[in-house]
Amino acid sequence: MSNILNEISNNILTLTINRPNKLNALNQETLQEIEQVIVSVQDNDEVAAIIVTGSGQKSFIAGADISELATSNAITGMKFAEYGQQVMSTIEQSNKPVVAAINGFALGGGCELAMSCHMRVASDNAMFGQPEIKLGVIPGFGGTQRLVRLIGKGRAMEMNLMGGMIDANRAFEIGLVNKVVAQSELMTTVEKMAKQLTFSAPVAMKCIIDSINHGAECNLTEGLQFEAKAFAVTCATEDMKEGTTAFLEKRKANFIGK
Repeated sequence: MSNILNEISNNILTLTINRPNKLNALNQETLQEIEQVIVSVQDNDEVAAIIVTGSGQKSFIAGADISELATSNAITGMKFAEYGQQVMSTIEQSNKPVVAAINGFALGGGCELAMSCHMRVASDNAMFGQPEIKLGVIPGFGGTQRLVRLIGKGRAMEMNLMGGMIDANRAFEIGLVNKVVAQSELMTTVEKMAKQLTFSAPVAMKCIIDSINHGAECNLTEGLQFEAKAFAVTCATEDMKEGTTAFLEKRKANFIGK
């Protein structure tokens, strides 16, 4: 891997975008490496949760690599947007929960990648924005779509049309991030969250992720039907038997993902 670092420890994969000289900006090669790693661990029993962060203390991901973007035309731009969307969807649809540790600028593609993660924790120096309009383009990796689902139409319009930045506390106020912590506490906080996830029932976590993702795109009736089917799936697992037995026996459950 040229542009990312990845390490598995205590059943947690930490994926770090590592282009500090470019503020961890996303180019085609980096997107490919991110997708490769996320896909590679989906069936890896040694990985129960994933953390995504950026190298250094200044930037999570500062956006797309402008030097690469500047050479785009309608055809290559379409391909770049579609591939970026594919990578973001791969993260969003991961059967392993993904937590973003946002350690600075999360702009453009960085904000879009953070939104594709299942949970987001920001350091108190983090800044968020969709500034593409200032370059004469629009967000292409889901910024006009996931943002409206997370923070509502009016605020999504403002962030996309004005192209400005908001700080971590404002991002928390509008529901863009789950929590804000001091930069010195960011990785400790996220690692603690990820560690807690490693003790959860893997099949149930996958069904929760699938149900929420599906429900966000359909009406309530269809979403409830999907949820009921997913609930039925979990009821047929060994983990359900273990979880209910452990509860009745007043002990900690030992889930095996079956």
